[in-house]
Amino acid sequence: MNPTRQRNPWAWIPTLYFAEGLPYVAVMTISVIMYKRLGISNTDIALYTGWLYLPWVIKPFWSPFVDLVRTKRWWTISMQWIIAIAFACIAFALPTPFFFRLTLAVFWLVAFSSATHDIAADGFYMHALTEHQQSLYVGIRSTFYRVATVAGQGLLVIVAGLIETGTGLQPAEITVEASPQYANALTLPTFGTQAGSAKAQAADGDDADGSYFVFTSPLIKAGTSVNMASGADASASIAALTDSVREANIANGFIAKTYTASGVSTPSAENKPGGWLGSLFDGLGTRFTAWVRDTFGETPRHTVASIDNAIVAGVRLNKQPAEGETVVLNFTFKDGDQSISLEQNKFPARFEFTSANWDKPAYLLFHIDHKLKSGTKATFIGTSGNIPLAWLVVFAVLSAFFLFCAIYHSFALPRPASDHTPANVTARNILSEFFATFKSFFYKKQAGVAILFMLLYRLPEAQLVKLINPFLLDPIDKGGLGLTTGQVGLVYGTVGIIGLTLGGIIGGIIAAKGGLKKWLMPMAWSMSLTCLTFVYLSYFQDHSLLTVNLCVFIEQFGYGFGFTAYMLYLIYFSEGEHKTSHYAICTGFMALGMMLPGMAAGWLQDTIGYRHFFVWTMICCIATILVCTFIKVDPAFGKKGQSEE
Repeated sequence: MNPTRQRNPWAWIPTLYFAEGLPYVAVMTISVIMYKRLGISNTDIALYTGWLYLPWVIKPFWSPFVDLVRTKRWWTISMQWIIAIAFACIAFALPTPFFFRLTLAVFWLVAFSSATHDIAADGFYMHALTEHQQSLYVGIRSTFYRVATVAGQGLLVIVAGLIETGTGLQPAEITVEASPQYANALTLPTFGTQAGSAKAQAADGDDADGSYFVFTSPLIKAGTSVNMASGADASASIAALTDSVREANIANGFIAKTYTASGVSTPSAENKPGGWLGSLFDGLGTRFTAWVRDTFGETPRHTVASIDNAIVAGVRLNKQPAEGETVVLNFTFKDGDQSISLEQNKFPARFEFTSANWDKPAYLLFHIDHKLKSGTKATFIGTSGNIPLAWLVVFAVLSAFFLFCAIYHSFALPRPASDHTPANVTARNILSEFFATFKSFFYKKQAGVAILFMLLYRLPEAQLVKLINPFLLDPIDKGGLGLTTGQVGLVYGTVGIIGLTLGGIIGGIIAAKGGLKKWLMPMAWSMSLTCLTFVYLSYFQDHSLLTVNLCVFIEQFGYGFGFTAYMLYLIYFSEGEHKTSHYAICTGFMALGMMLPGMAAGWLQDTIGYRHFFVWTMICCIATILVCTFIKVDPAFGKKGQSEE
């Protein structure tokens, strides 16, 4: 008798996989936003938070311990307690002067705990559900994981923003209007007669005599293209304006003197592989690229140089702060068209006003997408609230949520009979059992075929996913569709997510009716044939939003539907004595199958062009179908058995 049959999976699967997704978002996304708002440099953010992904990469290496020591239920609940305590530690550390080092250390603890929680939760899912239930709920668990990523990146960041807005000085808002009818000078603005209107707008509060921010103009108008005859001249002028903004902000004390422009440069001679061996590889790489381009590349098209326009606004305080007081102003996008963007990569949009620089302008640089064909606008907001308090509240909420999860799951999670500590594991033989677990994975039937399946099933999508956004954004004359940034946000970030989610849910329901074996090939064809939508878009370059939305929806729905078979096969192959650690190893091969093809996708597209690149992804679909023909699956896996009627 299966003791989990009396516990409705809806009582714990949504909360369990919502809890699985949140720590990952907190570590990989929320931490980056928080550190940026707190004034940490891009260099330090990229260096230190980039390493936080390591626990998820290497989690298969300690997954056997989760399998051999205690139960998966115990590990799941224990990690939720640890994550709750860790989030509380981050909240309490934020107001301290050494918050960066302290919170970074705790983020490492969260990362390892979250990766361990992933291992245990996925293993528990396989122990607590029958094969039929695993098929039925595989789309549901993926959906709530995605909901967690949306809530983490969206809702929690909004909460922090509301607290920032509600504290400190009145928020400073600036609106940028863009239209092909406008023309603007590529110069730094000064505070003139228009500053009066900014003052009136900023001082519209309870304390009109208090401190507030003044703009060079609260409304600035910019053209959608640079008003110059030569593309090269326009590019040089935009670069010169960018340098002027950076130098002025450094001179006025808003950017550290050590802050340099970020950019991509070719490796210097001393950084390249040395000697004749380096020259040999460099020469072979150049010849190979040229051969691929000449043999498989598109016929070069005549292109017209295009560059985004730019415009600058200045902001300062109306009166001097007290000695030793610092007023921090952070600018972000508020609403409107995201095709108008604030430059935040080459220099920060975070300014510290003191008694020494309060009357000097801090400059903001805005980019206007040259593909805009009609008038539009966007509003940006600068907040000077209590930033540590805002993020303290966010992590206090996260801590409270995981405290709730740990308590709730102590009662809600079932106690499957198969989830037990192996009887033959002792402190003396645990190391030998550890290596035996790894060995048993590679000694399974069809292990070689299974690994090929894990690496090749998503070969087309692994390359496609890296180039979808660039293809949508690149102009028509470069082979893309010429969509604006705002349009891409709607197409891929909204319609695409809906298609992906629906495909996963429907795939789980259908697989639960007919079983994995029946639906493996149809799902493989679904993942393959829907790639044709981008072949169509690249050849016909139909950039109407209706067509693009429809094609992206079809492709993402097909991927979500086809991905169901992939996840179910990982579960199927992991079945056995060490299913938890074996599933973690499978996810390692899954990540590798996405990483390696994706690394080469950009080079390949740049070499042969979008049209031939998308044709190449269709050719790669042969690998997807081929590996499925060698896979052997029990026809009964995933179906509803007699005992479940």
